[in-house]
Amino acid sequence: MSLAGFRNAEVLRAMGFAERHTERWLAVNRRYRSAQQQVGDVSGGMSTVSKTFRAMLQSALLALGAWLTIKGDVSAGAIVAGSIVSARALAPIEIAIANWRFFLTARESSRRLSMLMEALPVKAAPLQLPPPRHELVIDGVFAGPPGSSGFTVHNVSLKLVAGQGLGLVGPSGSGKSTFVRTVVGAWPLLRGSIRIDGATLDQWDSGQLGRHIGYLPQEIEFFEGTIAENIARLDHGADVSADVITAAKAANVHDMVLHLPDGYDTIIGRNGSALSAGQRQRLALARALYGDPFLIVLDEPSSNLDAEGEAALSRAIDGVRRRGGIVIVVAHRPSTITSVNLLAVIGNGTLQAFGPKQDVLQKLIKQSAAPRDVTAVAALNASGQI
Repeated sequence: MSLAGFRNAEVLRAMGFAERHTERWLAVNRRYRSAQQQVGDVSGGMSTVSKTFRAMLQSALLALGAWLTIKGDVSAGAIVAGSIVSARALAPIEIAIANWRFFLTARESSRRLSMLMEALPVKAAPLQLPPPRHELVIDGVFAGPPGSSGFTVHNVSLKLVAGQGLGLVGPSGSGKSTFVRTVVGAWPLLRGSIRIDGATLDQWDSGQLGRHIGYLPQEIEFFEGTIAENIARLDHGADVSADVITAAKAANVHDMVLHLPDGYDTIIGRNGSALSAGQRQRLALARALYGDPFLIVLDEPSSNLDAEGEAALSRAIDGVRRRGGIVIVVAHRPSTITSVNLLAVIGNGTLQAFGPKQDVLQKLIKQSAAPRDVTAVAALNASGQI
């Protein structure tokens, strides 16, 4: 909760609910401290009982030894020996009581770790496959958020070949982001198959497959380090410098980076805090283009871009298609899909239309029940914006 407050400090301050957020955090902290106090009370009580029992037992042994010595059954040294033996015998019990909380924590951690190992069995490294060059086939895909029992995406099937660009449109909450997250392997595939050049995603080594995928999510995250390191995906290979500059030029951020205080060596700050939203989005686009991956997936890539940034985005999509890559773009703005040749419409988690862009647009115009929507789509189509 404190991390969420740090990341949303501007919202908390601007909208005036920082105090309420602090109160909620304090309430959680109080519950935690109360639970810790209860555990401490139980552990301390048991420790006190064990020490009292040990003192009583040692006293009883000393009394018994004294009585037996008076009777002449044992020597005086036996009393000392008995006291030492009893103390040694009870010491492990006291230690166990004092550390009982850690024993329980270790047992619970072991149980969770065993469950995780069963859910994620160790797999042998798959055979290294050749770089993909031809197609992406999505067959009967059902998907949903991790840990969810329901489906957000239902039975989506389509095929893309090298050089094609797909625009993915639909209302908010229709499952577009869930679908693309599943395509890149970020979220689990619940049913169906996703194949790149005939191989399903689990047939690829994750590190190897990642080099052939470029992904720009809606929520952009950066890592501590320089701009070059973030664009290069923390790679340290021999050709990193040239590949970083190539990706930056493809995203049209090369000049922007050069004007920063230290150029490509500029420290990006915590989650890119030193950059504007538009700069972060364009740098994330450069990271997605790094290494000329075969499959590029862009989720709302123009949400923070100005006209210059949108033009650069269109050029980047054209460049990927010209070199034989595949591009999937989730879009709400018409300008975002000017450079794609295919269009897919997702509604309520299902694929409602898929095909050449102009054919799908004409189908939407014919099926639209709202005249103003028809007019808007027709105007955009006539103006060549989509």
